[in-house]
Amino acid sequence: MKRQPAPRVWIARQITDAGGHTLDVEVSHDRRLKRNVHWNVEGTVIRVRTPEHVPEPVLDRLLDGIVAAVLDARARALGRNDAELQRRAQAINEAYFDGELRWHTIRWAGNLHTRLGSCTHGGATDGDIRISDQIKLWPDYVIDYVIAHELAHRKFPNHSPAFWAYLARYPHTERARGFIDGIYFTRGWTVDDPL
Repeated sequence: MKRQPAPRVWIARQITDAGGHTLDVEVSHDRRLKRNVHWNVEGTVIRVRTPEHVPEPVLDRLLDGIVAAVLDARARALGRNDAELQRRAQAINEAYFDGELRWHTIRWAGNLHTRLGSCTHGGATDGDIRISDQIKLWPDYVIDYVIAHELAHRKFPNHSPAFWAYLARYPHTERARGFIDGIYFTRGWTVDDPL
């Protein structure tokens, strides 16, 4: 089987979002693509894969649309960012994760009814963390655990053994999980993984 050469990759643009973050728009031609353009956001890079035959003016229009969608989604998310949750997340990141984790926004969400939190990966909302507003009155160590859990997903977007080992840096992990298990038990919910 003949080996395909690595695709040419280049930074087509640099943009700044409403929060002052600089994002690179990285473009590559993908021989496997025939018609569609694929894109996602990973941290501060918007990765765009295109078919090889896309003319420059068409690519420019496509990039305009992708950049507009990303900037719009990030501006909406930034408008809902919660300053207190942001402060707590920064403190947890510094104290337990050596300040190495990056996210875009963190906010309370009223539409998480059985899940306690979520963290998006890829797409226009990459790095947006939502915490269920149903836990606002729970003990601080439990809320901080939920925040730590979602922050850890910025490094491990799964529940692998490496994820759990990394999350164990938060010292109240087992105690908080016990509290959550108790709440779920009294409500008759399955405890598998509420996060």
